[in-house]
Amino acid sequence: MKCLIIDTVSPAIAEELGKYMHVDTHLLPTQEELAGMIGDYDVLIMRVDPAINKQILDAAHNLKVIGVCSVGLNHVDLETAKAKGIQVINAPGMNANAVAELTISKMLDIARHTIPANYDVKVNKNWDKYKFVGSELRGKTLGILGFGRIGQRVGELARAFKMDVVAYDPYLPAHVFEEQHAKSLSIDEVLKISDYVTIHMPLTEETKYLFNAHSISEMKDGAVVLNMARGGIVDEQAMYEALKAGKLGGYASDVMENELAGGGLTEGASFDSPLFTCDNFIVTPHLGAQSVDASRDIGELIIRKVKEALDLK
Repeated sequence: MKCLIIDTVSPAIAEELGKYMHVDTHLLPTQEELAGMIGDYDVLIMRVDPAINKQILDAAHNLKVIGVCSVGLNHVDLETAKAKGIQVINAPGMNANAVAELTISKMLDIARHTIPANYDVKVNKNWDKYKFVGSELRGKTLGILGFGRIGQRVGELARAFKMDVVAYDPYLPAHVFEEQHAKSLSIDEVLKISDYVTIHMPLTEETKYLFNAHSISEMKDGAVVLNMARGGIVDEQAMYEALKAGKLGGYASDVMENELAGGGLTEGASFDSPLFTCDNFIVTPHLGAQSVDASRDIGELIIRKVKEALDLK
């Protein structure tokens, strides 16, 4: 058997699966490149790039398992994979704490202006604390859209800061909200009353551009939006206009809709956005799960699932 790893994942995956099969690594091939090389492999280990389309799956003559070292599966043609008998496994919950901690970090950065203050000291050589009067999280209302493992962990951490937590998730029973000390509300209600709104939902037809000019207009003046989920849930042009107009107090994101534009993660690639001109926009390059702890936990789960799927002892 043969295994192909196409992203930076826990080294334990190659080490353990290497006991049962030949393992190759080719980081971040394009869709065309992957279609050309996938034919002889039984196992594909990846994260979220490139999207696995029908062309790739049609070329995967021996493929039995796709191990996705992340939560979302919207980048995999699940219908075609199922028709071909290819098992697609992921790692739900293993990055929950890492993403939740990053969410809180960004909330604090926005609230206390730490990033522009850092820039002002290190680059402008200014030492002026009076320029950066922030606010505390204590007493503010946090709205969580998507109250799964990540959303619930964010709520738990927010309560330590004495925030009031409200949440939207139509797939959860009422007792979960009660147990998590969160009030269940509709999306419209969450947007209207929250000082901070954090997104932890998958990108679907229903959530595409959930944050648009209209929905943003319904939010509290000065509210802050955080997106640790997927680019495309936020209409970035509408967000830019809201930030420039002073409607919102800030936007913090770990994702962007066109984050792979111009070559994405390939060396020397770059992209641009009008949001980059907004002082109250902060962004990181999709590093929510980029912790040694999350990588280890994800790796252990993927190894176990692949071995179970292939009946490896």
